[in-house]
Amino acid sequence: MAVTADGDARGRPREDRDALPHASIGTVPILWYNADDGAGWHAATILDEIARLGYEGTQLGHDFPRGDELRRALSGRRLRLAEVYAALPCTVDGPSADALDVARTSLHELHDARGDVLCVAVDGSADRDAAGGRADRPGTAAFTEAAWDTLAGVLHAISDEAAALGHPTVFHPHAGTYVETPVEIERLLATTDADRVGVCLDTGHHIVGGADPVADLRRLGDRVRHVHLKDVDHAVLSALHAGRYAGLEEAVRDGLFTELGAGVLDLDGALAILAAREYDGWLMVEQDRSVGPPSEAAATGRRALGAALRRLGENGASRPQTMRTVA
Repeated sequence: MAVTADGDARGRPREDRDALPHASIGTVPILWYNADDGAGWHAATILDEIARLGYEGTQLGHDFPRGDELRRALSGRRLRLAEVYAALPCTVDGPSADALDVARTSLHELHDARGDVLCVAVDGSADRDAAGGRADRPGTAAFTEAAWDTLAGVLHAISDEAAALGHPTVFHPHAGTYVETPVEIERLLATTDADRVGVCLDTGHHIVGGADPVADLRRLGDRVRHVHLKDVDHAVLSALHAGRYAGLEEAVRDGLFTELGAGVLDLDGALAILAAREYDGWLMVEQDRSVGPPSEAAATGRRALGAALRRLGENGASRPQTMRTVA
């Protein structure tokens, strides 16, 4: 994992016996932006909270400063820019004409702030939001054959530009988009060059889309180069699968994504797979929104991850498990 010119920011609450000692732990600021607590969270306060809670890095937030100003803001808090997220505008015919420019803007933001990973996804759409969590059903809007080739072309182009600047590019399958289901994920993997386009495996979106994140962490191996750790509430997920929500966004507002350790994700199993391959990338704790104060949810997630890493470390070689069954 890259270290900025300002030095290693890994002086966090980690124990020598913890598993995954070479991985970095970050979080995603969307939790604060979607807060209902009326605090009016802004960049400086969010960064203060991220540092206070023991995280080492962050995804770029929409109101964060850019370039050298961001680098100084992070360095002063002993944080790093783990990733910049680029959502490519798409229709069923594939990425729109400006998709590569959108990705380039994100790449430049990443590089100018001396960040690490360019994380690319397909942007959400109304038709796929309505099918979120049940997109494998007949009649769901889906990419055309030509769309897959167009997407691969954009991903290869931006990954080559990112590599020239020293940054890995990963693709993030995401519920509510045209790359959500296991079949769609397989098509994305088959259409892109594994050496150029890695995978950001988001455990929450993997579960919602119908895949098993633990099994896929094992199966995909080194192609997984970035990880979002997100947990899923059993009751809301079951209601979403049963069609009791109008779409994914409504389910998210109702608590689909919950605090790490409080849902159906087999966190220990996922971490054990990563530990077995000596993963040294980012572990990004993410929760789209919380019922209570966002900093409390972020603290819960950090503690749950820390406890899991400690359990695995104390147990030595941990036996990988599978995701708990969801009705």
